[in-house]
Amino acid sequence: MKDRVVPISDKVIAMLRDYYKIYRPKKWLFEGQHPGEQYSESSLQEILKIAIRKARIKKPVTLHWLRHSYATHLLEAGTDLRYIQELLGHKSSKTTEIYTHVSERSLMKISSPFDDL
Repeated sequence: MKDRVVPISDKVIAMLRDYYKIYRPKKWLFEGQHPGEQYSESSLQEILKIAIRKARIKKPVTLHWLRHSYATHLLEAGTDLRYIQELLGHKSSKTTEIYTHVSERSLMKISSPFDDL
């Protein structure tokens, strides 16, 4: 239960404004079936399951996997590991290093010392 400061794109803000105008949530931005109730984790998991089925993704996917993907995309885009650590709320950089696996794309960007000869 930690507060997070996370950058949000202008496109997402525009989408959220449209959503807000339509649904007018009372307490939570994404409310459950009854006004003022928080959207349940099981409902989020069900929505993810439907999206995965529609996208024809065969790999197992969880809500936590989305967090991992977010961190991986940030890393591949060149975001410093320290910033990713802060965004994810990790106390130790070791946790973030384990969390963000080395991608093949990142490996391909490494230049060989022989290129400098």
